[in-house]
Amino acid sequence: MKYLYITLLVLTIVACKKQLPEIKPTVITEKLPHDSDDPAIWINKQDPEKSIVFGTDKDEVNGGVYAFDLDGKLIKEKSITNINYPNNVDVEYDFKINDSTKTDILVFSEREKHQLRLFSVPDLKPLDNGGFKVFEDETDVEMKRPMGISLYKNPKNGNISVIVSRKNGPTENYLHQYEFISDSLGIKANLVRKFGKFSGNKEIEAIAVDDTLGYVYYSDEGVGIRKYYANPEQGNEEIKLFGGEHFKDDIEGIAIATYEGDKGYIIVSDQQDHTFNFFKRSDNMFVKKLNLGTLETDGCDVTTTALGTKYPNGLFVSMNDEKDFFLHALDSLKITE
Repeated sequence: MKYLYITLLVLTIVACKKQLPEIKPTVITEKLPHDSDDPAIWINKQDPEKSIVFGTDKDEVNGGVYAFDLDGKLIKEKSITNINYPNNVDVEYDFKINDSTKTDILVFSEREKHQLRLFSVPDLKPLDNGGFKVFEDETDVEMKRPMGISLYKNPKNGNISVIVSRKNGPTENYLHQYEFISDSLGIKANLVRKFGKFSGNKEIEAIAVDDTLGYVYYSDEGVGIRKYYANPEQGNEEIKLFGGEHFKDDIEGIAIATYEGDKGYIIVSDQQDHTFNFFKRSDNMFVKKLNLGTLETDGCDVTTTALGTKYPNGLFVSMNDEKDFFLHALDSLKITE
């Protein structure tokens, strides 16, 4: 029966992929030891060709956040290991340590320790004194286990916060948002709000924030994509629920390709269809579906910044269910605006 199931699964995947032409990746990264999940692109503003793709590798004992160069080669000295089930990862720029010091940061969820980790980039030094606990007021252990994260930088004051989802949660206030505060005693993660509806169908993992337009999007996996304001001061009312009719099953990773003004795309993984759906950033209307060759994609990330000759108009990175990540030059996706 096991082999019959595997055969049927492979035939199903092949049938799905035949419906759309495959856009082959520019680069495939080296393999991870355990279970690839979510990528984040850090842009080296001094030398874009030396930018880094970080990717989580899920394992309860020896998980990690691994670093790759733009040729897909592992950068061992920039990788973080011995992590208890790292789930999602994100980066942000110019976090204010004090009046005279700023650093880029990398944040990821450590599910089995019920916490977030915060490191500087590119030197990968811990800034969190071992981690920030999340969902502390919950008594159910399952509701304490963080999964998805996305960083939000308020364009008005430069403050950085993180929005966190979890393995299981209530139908209201599924997400928590924590602001990173640095003072003479160190860095803290202060809870600033609880928000976000949940259908009760499957779970919520993928989150992405559009800093410029001020929106947060997250995948209510069995229903659709939910949209809220990223700034707590603008309230907790849902703006929109959209896109569900365009997915086969499990609405997963979200990436936001930003261009001038409100141009660009919300890119979302249709996990069981092994494809990606594109929605307009301006009004969230469906645009198209693409087959990028990945299987069972969880997380993805994108930048429209030029990263050298190989990625002259930007880069899209997506998790592939074979312990690696696919890197596509944005030119190949034909989404430049």
